[in-house]
Amino acid sequence: MQTLKPSYVIVIDDGSTDKTPEILKKIQSEWSSLYVIVNPDLGYDIGRVVSNWNKAIKFAREKRLPVTDYHMISTDDTVYMPDYAERVVRYMDGDSEIAVASGNYEEQKIATPHGAGRYVRSTFFERHHGIYPEKMGYESLILHTAMQHGYRLAVFNDARFVHSRPLGKNHHFYEFGASMRTLGYHPLFVLGRFGLYFLSGKPIGRMGAIYMLYHYLSYRPKAAGYDSMHDEKIRSYIRKHQLSRVRKKLGSG
Repeated sequence: MQTLKPSYVIVIDDGSTDKTPEILKKIQSEWSSLYVIVNPDLGYDIGRVVSNWNKAIKFAREKRLPVTDYHMISTDDTVYMPDYAERVVRYMDGDSEIAVASGNYEEQKIATPHGAGRYVRSTFFERHHGIYPEKMGYESLILHTAMQHGYRLAVFNDARFVHSRPLGKNHHFYEFGASMRTLGYHPLFVLGRFGLYFLSGKPIGRMGAIYMLYHYLSYRPKAAGYDSMHDEKIRSYIRKHQLSRVRKKLGSG
């Protein structure tokens, strides 16, 4: 339970074979602001995650649910501190330049909002996206678009959450590396991130860092669909922005 209640919650039941449907029905009987979209059991496919997000967004529009200041992305393996939402929303209400923000589940401070606890400002999202791009790297693209248009990102380290299962368990960090290619990440930036992840062992572990680098180097994009490249304009911006960061880092060192 959260101290700040949401206007509504949309759950995508992606083919659950356990007692999830019964649990959701019970909650719905007690809380009318819970909406459930049920998918058939189609097996594991990480590419379906973003299409499910878009299903929820389109559902809210079709049902004319209230327009909110933010939407939050959550997952089925995430547990939030009771005032998580209240803290994040209070900070974002106080700074209209923040487009995307989250709390933190790691011990060290970070600069990039985490997907599982992410809040996205509606005015920014509607102006520059409307729906999530159904291509790998969709979460990162939103962050880069925000920076491209002069918004800020924020991580509030006093808003905490935890994951109940290991990050990237099912896909060996394929998307971590491959999406770096679809988004046009600069090779020097990728090598720097690999070194950081490998030496620290966080957040994806040393094997995760190796998988990430391998998939970045070996990935071959498709012409269209989930595995295709993002627009050249955003890829060019990302490369230039990252190269500038690398040069600044080397200069300060």
